[in-house]
Amino acid sequence: MKKRVLSMVLGMTMIMSFATTALAEEAFNPDQVEDAMSIEEVREANGEEVPVATDLTIGAIAKAFSNEFWRTLEEGYGQAQSVVNEAGVNLNLVVDGPTDETDEIGQQTMTDNMVNQGYDAIMASPISDSNLTASIEAANEAGITTVNVNDGLIAEATYYVGPNAYQNGQLAAEWVHNQLGGEGQVAIVIGMPKSFAAPERTNGFKDWIAENNSGLEVVAEQNADWDRQKAKELAATWIQQHPDLKAIFCNNDTMALGVVEAVEEAEADILVVGVDGIGEAYDSIRAGKLDATVDSFPYYMAQVATECTLRCLAGQEMPRVVATPQALIDSTNVDTPAAEIIGWTDATFVAAE
Repeated sequence: MKKRVLSMVLGMTMIMSFATTALAEEAFNPDQVEDAMSIEEVREANGEEVPVATDLTIGAIAKAFSNEFWRTLEEGYGQAQSVVNEAGVNLNLVVDGPTDETDEIGQQTMTDNMVNQGYDAIMASPISDSNLTASIEAANEAGITTVNVNDGLIAEATYYVGPNAYQNGQLAAEWVHNQLGGEGQVAIVIGMPKSFAAPERTNGFKDWIAENNSGLEVVAEQNADWDRQKAKELAATWIQQHPDLKAIFCNNDTMALGVVEAVEEAEADILVVGVDGIGEAYDSIRAGKLDATVDSFPYYMAQVATECTLRCLAGQEMPRVVATPQALIDSTNVDTPAAEIIGWTDATFVAAE
């Protein structure tokens, strides 16, 4: 597979202005809020110290622990709890989630249980844009702070913390454009159609091509539902149908790794780019197989989400959207520590007076 040197790209800027009044009237799209802040800006506005009341119970709902991305997010929540507890404050952070990314009802039941138990806050990453709506509405009515984390789209959630999914696709399109000299046939493997991230990443990729007058031509796009085998079979078909195919963009790394298998078996010269930055994707890049991934750093995203949630509970003034860092990872920076790439420093937690 082809590789050329690319300077590291970091993206934390939200795009497309969106009137604040519209947020109350229309579906909340975190990629369309112009007053989003980074965690560095949040710390500057509210101070470095985060006062935390002891014995808080916060719930975190993930999507599917069968996916490494969500297991890494869980690890990040665990690290956030450890940092708080090391500051001498007792925080109970409960993480739950289904094993299957299609178990919308199971995920809703888990969230309802947290509401019924009277948690102080809930950080939720819904499977679809509607399966947790009723749960979050119930939480709001009960006075529970609600934070939509990373994926899915909960209009009723008070806050959103996560990456710009639309920009995931833009970063990938720019990278492919640069690698191919601005021209060539490309294809897109899309995730589950009901998820928020899938159409956003796809549209970001295609819009970047159109807005930058790129010579890239999207000759095929189809859902593979986040499934590795489906993506592999889809790519194998495309390789036969489009002999001039030069790159395939996948909405997540799991599908991208399946596509890599198809490309290898066909002995084709096709770039493959994924999203998420899971460990296997990094290993594949090091091995010269997967070409690139857009890493949203779930380990640190969970820590940002926890810090923001605790700031909300402390009564600090917070933006509705906090944008978490992401970066294009390829052979040029795959061995650079993530903390160095995003300039990470732990939050400073203190016991509330």
